[in-house]
Amino acid sequence: MSETSVTSAPTVSSQAHKVRLFGQAHSPAAYAIRDFLSRSQVPFEWQELPALNAWPEALGQPLPPQAALPLVMLPNGTQLFAPSVPELANSLGWVVAPSRHEHDVTIYGAGPAGLSAAVYAASEGLRTVLVERLAVGGQAGTSSLIENYLGFPKGISGAQLAERAREQAAKFGVEILLMREGVKSVFHDQHIYTQMADGSTLSARANICATGVEWRRLNLPHEDRLLGAGVFYGAGVSEAPMCLQQHVVVVGGGNSAGQAVMFLARYATQVTMVVRGQDLSLGMSAYLVERIKKAPNIDLRFNAEVTALDGEEILREIEITDRRDGSCMRRATSWLFICIGGAPNTAWTAGTGILCDKANYLITGPDLLIDGRPPAGWPLERLPFYLETSVPGSFAAGDVRHNSVKRVAAAVGEGAMAVTFVHRYLEETA
Repeated sequence: MSETSVTSAPTVSSQAHKVRLFGQAHSPAAYAIRDFLSRSQVPFEWQELPALNAWPEALGQPLPPQAALPLVMLPNGTQLFAPSVPELANSLGWVVAPSRHEHDVTIYGAGPAGLSAAVYAASEGLRTVLVERLAVGGQAGTSSLIENYLGFPKGISGAQLAERAREQAAKFGVEILLMREGVKSVFHDQHIYTQMADGSTLSARANICATGVEWRRLNLPHEDRLLGAGVFYGAGVSEAPMCLQQHVVVVGGGNSAGQAVMFLARYATQVTMVVRGQDLSLGMSAYLVERIKKAPNIDLRFNAEVTALDGEEILREIEITDRRDGSCMRRATSWLFICIGGAPNTAWTAGTGILCDKANYLITGPDLLIDGRPPAGWPLERLPFYLETSVPGSFAAGDVRHNSVKRVAAAVGEGAMAVTFVHRYLEETA
């Protein structure tokens, strides 16, 4: 697990084996780096610097001319001033070019479904490349503790589970391309050609889309401006140690929100949970419901929603509205965690012929059939395989798929199952 420490005064010699991060509290740029390191299972030490002029006092050495916050110090002595996350990943040696011009299967998204597909594909001899635009683990990687995944009776964090899967995939020879994103795909000659955001092209005989979902937003004024400056999406694993003696608000009523509430309650003086529904049992596992109701520092607000965000440089106050009578209350807080589900990452399907439902989830297998017949334009005599999209050889697994079960175990199972259908497709097109 990431060892994030928050200290009042750094020492130059301590934690020399860790990445060290210096920056201002509630800095969106510093938050992006903390979140990335935490999700990537990189041990790091966080030190707040209120301003650049605090640098000499903190480290006892001259301020470099190019200095800017946040500052990242790598264990090898490299200093990065105000780096972007891709720049940091590149400095860590994680950004590499593909070694092959063509693969048997490309997998997009390194969440549980994509990682599972990668492990099974490579272990069964397929030339496999796994493409991830940010951190390995996907949305599940932000989970503080997954307790109902088979084989882990004491639970495991999403980041730990993802890191183990990444190591397993690498062992079998999967090429993992981080900080890469496909922007447009074309299918012809029984191949998929994907134009990447960096201008390169990936080619494969089959592909598996496991791009998952992105956190849904409240769509309130100032939300984008306050992102990382008091407004966060997900469980806040990297931010929890800084919530000591603070009032924290979590929005959502599902398992992800429940996990976030229980984790943050270990640090915060009070956690207010804002739930649109009138009960937790509809969208949350029973064990989490029981723990939340017993926790003395968790305040449950049912039939409620956050309707306003206030603050200049950082979040200072929110408005909570009762959905039954419209009454409002104001609450002072600089810590708002939003866990209200997600929207599928399927913008890349435009122009590909891949069918999506009204909510933009990928339609696969039997759900494509109308009166037992495949959709118009399906070119094969056989029906689509169970996880196959409306384009032969293109498969979907995990949360991005229409009517999927939003559970880690289900995503892992679908990833493995998709590889079975990839084999069948490759055999018929050999």
